[in-house]
Amino acid sequence: MPAAPPPDLPRIIDPGVGHHHTVISTDKAPSAIGPYSQAIRVDLTVFCSGQVPIDPATGQLVDGDVSVQTRQALTNLAAVLDAAGSGPDRVLKTTVFLIDMDDFQAMNAVYADFFPSAPPARSTIAVKALPRGARVEIEAIALAKS
Repeated sequence: MPAAPPPDLPRIIDPGVGHHHTVISTDKAPSAIGPYSQAIRVDLTVFCSGQVPIDPATGQLVDGDVSVQTRQALTNLAAVLDAAGSGPDRVLKTTVFLIDMDDFQAMNAVYADFFPSAPPARSTIAVKALPRGARVEIEAIALAKS
């Protein structure tokens, strides 16, 4: 039997399937800058929207190179995962978006620190631009703890 989402989060129940879709939101990560949720939890699966390197305290893009921006994006992702009852050690798959593949090695070094053992499956994609002029955006799919 699937675990019920935490009671303090809004739920959408699909009676045709019986799954609970829970909207995940935390002020420890930047609020959505469009019509989307920070994450959606369905049973024990968490689908995290892409996190860009915005400081949630200021609402501004962090200053610095791709290493600094990657660290902030991953910090934001960790906050969303925590709010969903998950964590970096429960991540199954990430997608990293970079505006310049020359940033790959610097991003990868910070990413390796965030996922030190048994890193998740990953795709890295070069894109023309990202929201707010970010150099990196990272999304994830994870398992919740229960």
